[in-house]
Amino acid sequence: MKVMVIGSGGREHALVWKLSQSEKVSQIYAVPGNAGTGKIATNVNISSDDLAGLLVFAQENDIDLTFVGPEAPLVAGIVDTFQEAGLRIFGPVKGAARLEGSKVYAKGFMKKYGIPTARYEVFSEPGQAIDYIKKTGAPLVVKAEGLAAGKGVTVARTEAEAIKAVEKIMVDARFGRAGDRIVIEECLEGEEATVLAFTDGKTIVPMLPSQDHKPAYDDDQGPNTGGMGAYGPAPVVDSEMREQIYREILIPTLEGLKKEGIVYKGVLYTGLMIEAGKISVLEYNVRFGDPETQVVLPLLKNDLVDVATAIIEGRLDQLEINWENKKSIIVIMASGGYPVSYEKGKVITGIEEAEDLYNLKVFQAGTKFVDGKYLTAGGRVLGVMATGDEFKEIIERAYDGVEKIHFSDAHYRDDIGFKALKGVE
Repeated sequence: MKVMVIGSGGREHALVWKLSQSEKVSQIYAVPGNAGTGKIATNVNISSDDLAGLLVFAQENDIDLTFVGPEAPLVAGIVDTFQEAGLRIFGPVKGAARLEGSKVYAKGFMKKYGIPTARYEVFSEPGQAIDYIKKTGAPLVVKAEGLAAGKGVTVARTEAEAIKAVEKIMVDARFGRAGDRIVIEECLEGEEATVLAFTDGKTIVPMLPSQDHKPAYDDDQGPNTGGMGAYGPAPVVDSEMREQIYREILIPTLEGLKKEGIVYKGVLYTGLMIEAGKISVLEYNVRFGDPETQVVLPLLKNDLVDVATAIIEGRLDQLEINWENKKSIIVIMASGGYPVSYEKGKVITGIEEAEDLYNLKVFQAGTKFVDGKYLTAGGRVLGVMATGDEFKEIIERAYDGVEKIHFSDAHYRDDIGFKALKGVE
């Protein structure tokens, strides 16, 4: 079978890596891919936003199954486009993708169907938003309504920070039309976790819980990023809480989608805040998370092609999803200055040396391969992933791998996974 993976980040490298282990797959195309995917798949230089170009490529190359990594093509309706052309594609349709494409819609959906989430208000005028901030006081969370590559959310500890966030989104238009409206919500305290789930619209099966680290610096300080590292299974989500999440969040979400007339097929991402046994949904995503995918997929025993096929055919209830009884962690190495401004084109060394270490894999993200050299080509450059039996062991090995890799002005957090050692704080 010929498979296409759309996207160019670490998540897509992980998807290509997992699919390459399937006996059913004869050829993988990564579109556009990166230097890492180019080692195990054929990279094709078509933008992930070029829906027409992607469709033509899939038709001309007899692609049997397509996986969509990033959110933008899903929100734009790539699944609808491919399905109308009779092609198999893994992901939710445009109507379902609104759960990520519009934070206003997502919050309204949660409120309508009784899914626990933070109190919020919606604003389309910056002056009204700033008046609300001054009246309410901090801390608050300010979110651009639309897609902003994981950078449209500000956790504001002071009124000044919240007002600055409003101005950045609505006045400076840092995220374009994605900031035409904003959501301002109460700032929930606790520990964050992520639960990805497979669903065919009738059955929903949660994956192992994980925990991302979004702030740029140690101790969860600094601006939000797309994610500086992750680990799983997250101890904060014990077996009892997994059942609670399934009962109070996943099932009501699926039932709500049904009532909206939406058949959701693919992966549903729920970002959660957990405090003293209380669970609230911070956000929905409509695809595999990044970097959560890079720690969850290595623990999946099933052939990913089998899972995707069962979901597309609406028979997920007939498939048993199995997981390795192990733990995994990934440490992201980013360009200096990320998530704001950073330089590209820095030479990367040590990837192969890092992968020579026991049970360690380097997933590439913002990279390209030119004249026999790896070069930086984005904000998040690499993810060093380790699996094993104990968190202490795999944290040490992941950082051993990080020490093997070098590029000018590399930045990474030194505390990824430490919460797993302390349990619930």
